[in-house]
Amino acid sequence: MMAGADHQGVGEIGFAAWKSSAAGEAGFDDPVVIEAARKAFFDYPAEAKGDVAIAELGSRVVGWGARENEPDSISDIWIDPACQGRGIGSALVRYFVERIAADGFRVAKIHTRATNGGAIRLYERAGFSIVWRGERFDAQLGIPLEKAHLEKRLG
Repeated sequence: MMAGADHQGVGEIGFAAWKSSAAGEAGFDDPVVIEAARKAFFDYPAEAKGDVAIAELGSRVVGWGARENEPDSISDIWIDPACQGRGIGSALVRYFVERIAADGFRVAKIHTRATNGGAIRLYERAGFSIVWRGERFDAQLGIPLEKAHLEKRLG
């Protein structure tokens, strides 16, 4: 369970990481899409029902991840753009893979935008492979997105 003090940091980091990873992508410069993303990130902490992990440096939230809806799937990994490249994302992915394995699943799953090369490289370094790539409509943002589904065999 996330402490109330973490809610603002989680929203800020998720939105900043989304903006950074979406820079220059078609459709992501639309003010309606930007506001939908901002709202989703700032609303998420109060609505989170899954397994959420917060990464901190000192007392500052610098990243977070979650397993929402599907217990064998990492739903979110978001790292403060200023802190990327320090192993924070790798640590969060390892944490969730360990949790998924401990829950008895043989495969860990994760989805991301197919255009998010940084995330795909992170997941591939952690042992994930792309098993599907295609277009899906994103209901939260109201636009179609090119998505990638990655999996990692466990044990």
